Amino acid sequence: MDGLTAAIERYLAMLEHERRASPHTLKAYALDLRRVAAYCRGCGICRWQDLSEGAVRGYISERRRAGLSARSLQRELSALRGLCDFLFKARELEDNPVRRMRPPKAPRALPGTLKLEEIHALLDVTPASAWEVRDLAMWELLYSSGLRLSELVALDLADLAADKSLVRVRAGKGGKERVVPVGRCAREAIAAWLEIRPSCAALGENALFVSRRGRRMSSRGVQLRLLRWGRRLGSERRLHPHLLRHSFASHLLEASGDLRAVQELLGHADIATTQIYTHLDFQSLAKVYDQAHPRARRR
Repeated sequence: MDGLTAAIERYLAMLEHERRASPHTLKAYALDLRRVAAYCRGCGICRWQDLSEGAVRGYISERRRAGLSARSLQRELSALRGLCDFLFKARELEDNPVRRMRPPKAPRALPGTLKLEEIHALLDVTPASAWEVRDLAMWELLYSSGLRLSELVALDLADLAADKSLVRVRAGKGGKERVVPVGRCAREAIAAWLEIRPSCAALGENALFVSRRGRRMSSRGVQLRLLRWGRRLGSERRLHPHLLRHSFASHLLEASGDLRAVQELLGHADIATTQIYTHLDFQSLAKVYDQAHPRARRR
């Protein structure tokens, strides 16, 4: 293991154990940093101490010529900036050569959402099997409480309040916990699942939602089930769990106008992240305006 790789491994270990970064983040950062390290070796750079701003600019140019999107390049530079900050604080670097780098701006894409009629088409169904009872409880909870996929699959039975009106999210982004309300329809769907769960779960399994093997549902398993539901219902779009979280945020903000409350429910550390849903709401208002205002309508 050379000096470049050793420093990467130490940085990733710090992210995992001290900052409690998610497995997804660790995997992405590891891939990005190893790619930078390979570029450095090709340039004759064997230590991070020899990395210069010029070398970083050369890497950026190479990645852009390879067709990397602005968003992906932002992520790669973020990983490298974090590594260099880590080494700078450890006094292994005299300066962070990435600190003054400005990646190209990526267009901010608005998250997709489902219309209310699409939500009803997905949730107002009668389950035909125990596994569909489980699935419906998962979809209801995702939409009712705005959970991330990783938060949903990490739920244990103990995280659900006795009356099912609240759920404790322990696996939030950045290791942050929060408690969120559970709506009536979701409570009823969860209650139906809990009645049959004992015959589906393996002995001693604490997970709220289990697979056919009786063990905790995997993120991929949830994604595939929702995709299958969408195809069966004839949905025009590809359904995925985050679509339900986006729909939860957009519909709640549209009805309440309370951005701060939506931020807390979503578990966003920065309200700027939540503000993207105000653009969705504005689009809806603009459409109404275009259709209703006498001076906006086309002749």
